[in-house]
Amino acid sequence: MWLHTTTADERRALLATYLGYGLDGFDLMIYSFMIPSLLTLWGMSAAEAGHIASGALITSALGGWAAGALADRYGRARILQLTVLWFAVFTFLSGFTHSFGQLLFTRAMQGFGFGGEWAVGSVLVAEIIDARHRGKATGLVQSSWSLGWAAAALAFWAASSLLPPSIAWRVVFWLGILPAFLVIYIRRRVPEPAIYVQMRAQRATPHDKAVPRAGQFLDIFRPPLLKTTVLATLLSTGMLGAYYSITTWLPTFLTNERHLSVGGSTGYLLMVITGSLAGYLVSAWLTDTIGRRRGFMLFAGCAMVLILFYVRLPVAGGMFLVGFPLGFFILGIFSGMGACLAELFPGAVRGSGQGFTYSVGRGIGGFCPSLIGLLSRHFPLGDAIAGFTVAAYALVIVTAWAIPETRARVLIADGALDA
Repeated sequence: MWLHTTTADERRALLATYLGYGLDGFDLMIYSFMIPSLLTLWGMSAAEAGHIASGALITSALGGWAAGALADRYGRARILQLTVLWFAVFTFLSGFTHSFGQLLFTRAMQGFGFGGEWAVGSVLVAEIIDARHRGKATGLVQSSWSLGWAAAALAFWAASSLLPPSIAWRVVFWLGILPAFLVIYIRRRVPEPAIYVQMRAQRATPHDKAVPRAGQFLDIFRPPLLKTTVLATLLSTGMLGAYYSITTWLPTFLTNERHLSVGGSTGYLLMVITGSLAGYLVSAWLTDTIGRRRGFMLFAGCAMVLILFYVRLPVAGGMFLVGFPLGFFILGIFSGMGACLAELFPGAVRGSGQGFTYSVGRGIGGFCPSLIGLLSRHFPLGDAIAGFTVAAYALVIVTAWAIPETRARVLIADGALDA
């Protein structure tokens, strides 16, 4: 197994980013389970619930770009600590809110750390792992999202079973402080990648004209990187717009349109989540085998078809069974993203490029939950979800076809070269 070939430092980095992203998933996804409760307890509209979801995703665009740029300047592991602490604290504070405006603020603030954690963690893994296994490594880290999502579903189910609705959602938010303890591990056990250390040493040599200066994050908007930045942003927008369209509203769709209880909807969601875990791991292997572009197009096409089936099937065995392949493809598509984005940008702006393109894609895609909430006033919620999802995956297929193939590309301190 490829993990047996890794060093102790590489395994510690994998563990830190795996736990960080899983806890990131818990802190973000718990809100989707609370929407039905808050619609009742606070009298919020579906549009307001969508605005809160979109608020966190939009601010994550700024957080991801900022954290990526800071990681280029101050270090991957150091900024990773900051992002984890940030999203944990504001998730915890969300449990003390009493109104739409207060929750909108704390979730928007949480988004800064959420966006930054993925951007920095994925760069850290991409730079520290051998090129032959980069897709599998980033895919493994990405798979922790499924565990965080499952933990959120189970935590909300347990809290709802044991506590009254008025306090259950607060308790689950308070659990979001747990990631803060990961900072201690990162600080003590996770080193900076050798590529980054070498790049910092080169920057310290003032007469080396070939080495980019620290802080040149605007280079991603200049030729020859501008086209790459635009295409990578569109690719991220399509993937994340589809994902958030489905996952933000799926618990509400199952509860309000399929009339399932909290326990019943949790069972359907766990089938989707189980499929997503399998999808991450299979896609992680596949992206190193058939390439990043083909993997993206394959998974987008299959997910597009499956969501149309899912929102139209009756609540029975068919809908339950379709949940597994739906989760397999809508989440599995992300396994190659961390590796692909890291391979598209040179070392001096790798954090900035990856942070900007993925996070801005998240921010633009983050408008989808809000728009779906508005459209649900006039159309069935399932149709609104399906419409946005199909359009988003069509964008993925087009942009994946246009980007260069980067599989097995070797990363060096001041650039990215084909192996």
